[in-house]
Amino acid sequence: MQSLSQFLAAHVASSSLQEVLLVTTETCKEISAALKKGSLAGILGMAGNENVQGEEQKKLDVISNNMLKNALLACPSVRAIASEEEDDIVPAHTTGEYLISFDPLDGSSNIDINSMVGTIFSLYRTTGDHPATEVEFLRPGKEQVAAGYVLYGPSTMLVFTTGNGVNMFTLDIDQGEFLLTHENVKVAAETQEFAINMSNQRFWSDAMQAYVSDLVLGKDGPRGKNYNMRWVAAMVGDVHRILCRGGIFIYPWDKKDPTKAGKLRLMYEANPMAMLIENAGGKAFTHTQRILDIQPEGIHQRVPVILGAANEVDKCLSY
Repeated sequence: MQSLSQFLAAHVASSSLQEVLLVTTETCKEISAALKKGSLAGILGMAGNENVQGEEQKKLDVISNNMLKNALLACPSVRAIASEEEDDIVPAHTTGEYLISFDPLDGSSNIDINSMVGTIFSLYRTTGDHPATEVEFLRPGKEQVAAGYVLYGPSTMLVFTTGNGVNMFTLDIDQGEFLLTHENVKVAAETQEFAINMSNQRFWSDAMQAYVSDLVLGKDGPRGKNYNMRWVAAMVGDVHRILCRGGIFIYPWDKKDPTKAGKLRLMYEANPMAMLIENAGGKAFTHTQRILDIQPEGIHQRVPVILGAANEVDKCLSY
């Protein structure tokens, strides 16, 4: 099997992009090892702090963020980082060619129940002769040069794209290497599976409520087929399922908090996942526009998300 470093050498022309991807994924191996120790290492539970979104941080949120932050700031090819756990961007090397945004531990509410979590990342190419600023990060997702995630589950898997297909790697714990296990992953255009947090149904728009109600009616409703619902409560797990066996993932706009346009962060959740899904043949939209076309207004901006099987996304948007 081809290792990640071999794959990058064959398919990624930029040696500096190879470097950033390898530093990121090497650090994710360390995060995976920390997660496997769990309560034995005293790393579970709350950290007693809140992040910039006002969410209480888990100990592993802080640990994984610091691991990625320290590794990437030491990488000469990194110009600056932006993280869910950092209030502001953190400049690195003025001569670095890449900006990287990341969610160090997506789904961290799952940590204490030993369920799936992951690291999501997004890269942009940049140039400059001054310390990076937040404005340089505020570019549409269609300008990403690479995006992906590492899923920490029964096995640790790396899934990423550089704009030319989606490939999956599995961490071989004996060799300590990510090995290529699934090439050119595709998402079927049709599906009978959806992922959504039904506990928020009363807060959705009437149109979204109508769409989901029709899915739940199954063969007896206007869709004429039965649907299964799945919900991991970690975007990385729900998107991984779609890449493996199809489906649609929805975190819609709701009226629970009118000050927020959505729940998920554009820069380090929606954009990288949208790039992956589109490169696998699917679609990724808010309720009004393609996610990768959005002009960001801030590094922690939130958006609604509807992504997955192309025909099902179109059907949802038609409501």
